[in-house]
Amino acid sequence: MADVDYQSLVMPYRRSADQDRPEPARHPVVVVGAGPVGLTMAIDLAQRGVAVVVLDDDDRLSTGSRAICFSKRALEIWDRLGCGRRMADKGVRWNTGRVFFGDDEIYNFDLLPEAGHGFPAFVNLQQYYAEGYLLERTEDFPGIEIRWRNKVTGILPAADGAQLTIDTPDGSYDLDADWVIAADGSRSPLRAMMGLEAKGRVFRDRFLIADVRMTADFPSERWFWFDPPFHRNQSVLLHRQPDDVWRIDFQLGWDADPIAERQPERVLPRVRALLGPDAQFDLEWCSVYTFACQRMERFCHGRVVFVGDAAHGVSPFGARGANSGVQDVDNLGWKLALVLEGRAPESLIDSYGAEREYAADENILNSTRSTDFITPKSQMSRVFRDAVLDLARDCGFARRLVNSGRLSVPATLHGSSLNTPDIDAFAGAMVPGAVCADAPVIRDGRRGWFLENLGAGFTLLCFGEGPGDAVVVGRDLIDAEGLLARRYDARPGTCYLIRPDQHVAARWRRHDADLVAAAIDRAMGKPA
Repeated sequence: MADVDYQSLVMPYRRSADQDRPEPARHPVVVVGAGPVGLTMAIDLAQRGVAVVVLDDDDRLSTGSRAICFSKRALEIWDRLGCGRRMADKGVRWNTGRVFFGDDEIYNFDLLPEAGHGFPAFVNLQQYYAEGYLLERTEDFPGIEIRWRNKVTGILPAADGAQLTIDTPDGSYDLDADWVIAADGSRSPLRAMMGLEAKGRVFRDRFLIADVRMTADFPSERWFWFDPPFHRNQSVLLHRQPDDVWRIDFQLGWDADPIAERQPERVLPRVRALLGPDAQFDLEWCSVYTFACQRMERFCHGRVVFVGDAAHGVSPFGARGANSGVQDVDNLGWKLALVLEGRAPESLIDSYGAEREYAADENILNSTRSTDFITPKSQMSRVFRDAVLDLARDCGFARRLVNSGRLSVPATLHGSSLNTPDIDAFAGAMVPGAVCADAPVIRDGRRGWFLENLGAGFTLLCFGEGPGDAVVVGRDLIDAEGLLARRYDARPGTCYLIRPDQHVAARWRRHDADLVAAAIDRAMGKPA
């Protein structure tokens, strides 16, 4: 499918039948916000047979590159939803990052040093492409209705759902929903309407984003400079994007004027200082931002559930924003579908809050540490940071202290009430609560990937007696390179119960039908 010009795409407003009803229509799920998180939520639910109405107050996709670094885990989730491969094929794949101090490279790192994974550690892809691909994927589901220029102006929560008041070019109307998913961004109007807030720490610094179109021989890597000669006493980050577009982030300091710094006469000299006086480039888009690390105290408020930036926010260092939002809806979708089907108690939704609040705290901790290292706020902190950077040229221990952004990895949900604790001894990372590791497999003579063979529901993975034998219930797989058994510390007879969101729910050395049934009940939030 050829790409369209997503930046100029205008979605038409269409009057819905709900606007002509004498009484408010009722829908099982209403998603507020048609950004990458809201669209992902809609697709996930539609794949599970849940009808969704999506409301968005705009009629365009995002402007400028915005979120660009999408992690391996986000790509795996989008692959399950039918568009991950397209994003990976369009995006700029990268695993390597380089860190510079002054004129010198002090060290580099590989985020995916081992082979045998279906996706790279990251791809760089402008947010409007991600949104565009997701939007086109929604067209495959008759159960998804997106209403553009439908602005939510009021919400009245109730025990069995919520009533929304919506403003449109044709006037306002009311809509009832069994469940409302708030995916309306960091300033979340829904959050404000409900008298809720996100609390945390605001960082007193400003950064300039410049999207530059040029032909350059920089490799497809993440380059981060501390105190470079072309931008003294500050930091700079460089990423390559598709279509010969490069993303450059310049630290400006808190005293910088955000309006003045967006002007071309300020931006162009900074870019030329990095690229050289003779560099040929076009400035596509720029913005100045500040950021905060904060979250709502609780993500679930009755039948109103907050996801993505509406629930939590982090600094951009580490690409933990959009990626964690996609993981939010991956966690929520299967639970909400089970509740709507009457197969799980409504309290299962509370486990979304507990698990993703835990993950948000982990992201905020890592993001705060990165930001404190990148932007020291005292002379002593800066002396310490620069000493660490000096030592990192030659000392391995110092490199572990350098923090240019601990990059996004999925949280292992230690302590979740949905996990069944081990009763057998295991080694390795695939503990209950961990995201499943991928590995190459062969099915029906065709080579593919393990995660592609996991279904939309609970999956039982059993390792056979012969070398390379693995069974995903209903599908015979061959462990093509032995990596599956190695990553899951498998012996003949080892079994794993995998949740619909590809987290490990339980594991045993031998299959026991009663134990499996009890673990499924536990993972569905049913009382013991």
